[in-house]
Amino acid sequence: MSSLEMLPLLELAQGRSSSLVGAGDHVSPAGTRLRAIVRWLGAFGRRSALLVILLAVWEAVPRLGLTDPAFFPPFSEVMRAGWQLAQSGELYDDVAASLLRALSGFFISVVLVVPLGLAVGRYSRLGDLLNQIIEICRNTAPLALLPVFILLLGIGETSKITMVIYSCAWPLLLNTIVAVKQVDPLLIKSARTMGATPQQLFRKVILPASLPMIFVGIRLASAAAMLVLVASEMVGAKAGLGYLIIYSQYSFLIPQMYFGILGITVIGLVFNAVLEALERYFMRWKAPVT
Repeated sequence: MSSLEMLPLLELAQGRSSSLVGAGDHVSPAGTRLRAIVRWLGAFGRRSALLVILLAVWEAVPRLGLTDPAFFPPFSEVMRAGWQLAQSGELYDDVAASLLRALSGFFISVVLVVPLGLAVGRYSRLGDLLNQIIEICRNTAPLALLPVFILLLGIGETSKITMVIYSCAWPLLLNTIVAVKQVDPLLIKSARTMGATPQQLFRKVILPASLPMIFVGIRLASAAAMLVLVASEMVGAKAGLGYLIIYSQYSFLIPQMYFGILGITVIGLVFNAVLEALERYFMRWKAPVT
């Protein structure tokens, strides 16, 4: 058979082999999802390896007699104590009380302080007027004012929420002021050259350019909220994770005390993850760093 006669047969064979390869390479949607889940589990395992090791050490050290289990119980006993708190309903009451206080103070602080920071950063005269008061207040530790808030507002919810607002205010205010002042002057000049009004300049240029630094302040404020809340709940409270920790210590319920500490840590991590998700949502325009 000549080469010209063999050419159609070769083309037919190549077409069949390519179709077979394409069929073999095709992956069903279920297979794609399974691969994505496996990759996510692998990445999560790599990131969590150190945490798993630390928990294993926590479990092993008391059981090997390297520490006194009465003061440093194994991790499994701590989780067992948490399960008992959950079954009795006490855990839900404490978590709900702490979340209500922390979220209320945090959101009130964001709503009030971020606009103030934008105004102070935008208008230098307002900044000069408030500068001394801001410096005095931000250098006064919130926990040092706890007795003052209790004396003026009592030991109820008002004093605790006010403490959270006060502690959140300063990282929010300072980061917002710095964010506005660090906006690239070339961006402002270019917007003005194109005829942007003051309102358009603020909405389209200043606010978007300030968002990364503002979110840094928001995340710092969330950490400050939990810190001050726990301290305030240890004084004159009947519910909350801070109350759970101090009550467990006084009653020598050490596993419950450690579980309360872990509960605060978990709430802080979840809070931070939510804020990171919001940051990514509001800054979709920003190119990811590679």
